[in-house]
Amino acid sequence: MPIIRRLPKRGFTNIFKEPWTIVNLRDLARFPAETVVTAELLARAGVIKKATDRIKLLGQGSIGVPLTVHVHAVSAKAKELIEAQGGKVEVI
Repeated sequence: MPIIRRLPKRGFTNIFKEPWTIVNLRDLARFPAETVVTAELLARAGVIKKATDRIKLLGQGSIGVPLTVHVHAVSAKAKELIEAQGGKVEVI
């Protein structure tokens, strides 16, 4: 049988793919100053659906208060904007 007939014709689903949840800086503007922002806090506030997903922080928007943020990944712009306000970003 030719190889073209043996190969599947549909797409590919990676069963090892880990879900990422995107959070922007504008989503963190609702928290008061000096808050430690974790996945559990984001889930309770309704920013993300599940606290077990991996979180990536992106730099769209701005915040006006210093925050300590615990995330799995962060963009360079988001880290720069948080540290400019006096906050910290900790990559888990």
